[in-house]
Amino acid sequence: MSEKKRVTGIGGVFFKTKDPDKLKNWYNKHLGINTDQYGAAFLSRQYRNPDSSHYLQWSPMKESTNNFDPSEKQFMINYRVENMEWLVEQLKKEGVTICDEIETFDYGKFVHIMDIEGNKIELWEPVDSSFDQYYKDNPDKATNLS
Repeated sequence: MSEKKRVTGIGGVFFKTKDPDKLKNWYNKHLGINTDQYGAAFLSRQYRNPDSSHYLQWSPMKESTNNFDPSEKQFMINYRVENMEWLVEQLKKEGVTICDEIETFDYGKFVHIMDIEGNKIELWEPVDSSFDQYYKDNPDKATNLS
């Protein structure tokens, strides 16, 4: 039996900033990144399935956010994964700190872990099709990387 996949790509980059709206506007004006209240979504094609979409979220957040707790770092990386339940069980067996329970939304499953240097990591098993309709209806909201 082949090894199941763990991380399949990067799903997002989240970081703390003094003024998220001002920073999003700067990136929009100077770098052409389309932003909304969450930051920006970068749209690309899946390598192994080019007819399917792939989204990467970029989100500046207020310095006061507690989304990164218990980490004291200024950033958090979101990794795309497959088989969330299996992966969390493997990580538990390997002694990895699991910060919370798996949460399920229309756009995917999420769980948070800590690495050995105190970085909080978000794992995401995406449902990319849920974003397809949103960005079809709001084409100016995604930054197309295709």
